[in-house]
This record gives sequence, C-alpha cells and structure tokens, in this order.
Amino acid sequence: MAKGYWVSCYREVKDPDALASYAELAGPAVLQHGGRFLARGGKVTAYEAGLANRTVVIEFDSYDQAVAARESDAYAAALERLEGAVVRDFRVLEGV
Repeated sequence: MAKGYWVSCYREVKDPDALASYAELAGPAVLQHGGRFLARGGKVTAYEAGLANRTVVIEFDSYDQAVAARESDAYAAALERLEGAVVRDFRVLEGV
C-alpha cells in the first residue's frame, strides 16, 4: 500500500503567534492519526518557481489515513486557530 503525505508550503506567515497556537493542536492531531513529521521548518533551497519559505512534510501509512487526518475534528480545531494567519499551499498526496 502506498503511503500518504501532507506537504504544506507557507508562502506568507502574517501572525506567528497564531501559527504557534495552531501547532499546539495540529501536532497532536497528526500524531493521533499516525502521522510522522519528516520535515518541519528547516533549511529550504528553492528552485524554479519555488519559494524558500517554511515547508512541512508529514508521512502517513496510507493516502486514506492522510486524508482522514486532514478531515478530522481534531485537525479542524487546529485550523480554526490558523485562519487568516498564513497563506499556504497544502496538499495531500499519494506516495509511489
């Protein structure tokens, strides 16, 4: 079974305090659904049209598990804290 991934690229952080508040709930929600952080806010070198901004990559055992985590009530509560605080490109994708 192919793994599932969350890839989140932050284009702009408007409110760092709100991002920190989001992280307090998002981290446990991810872990509760079996997610594993592979990259979170470290060095980024961007090429082509990419931006060298905060990037987060989270691995799940399956694509369905990744989608379920994104649609969970626990993660929805985290998203409420993030609203208006960032501009990001968030994707759930299936591994090979």
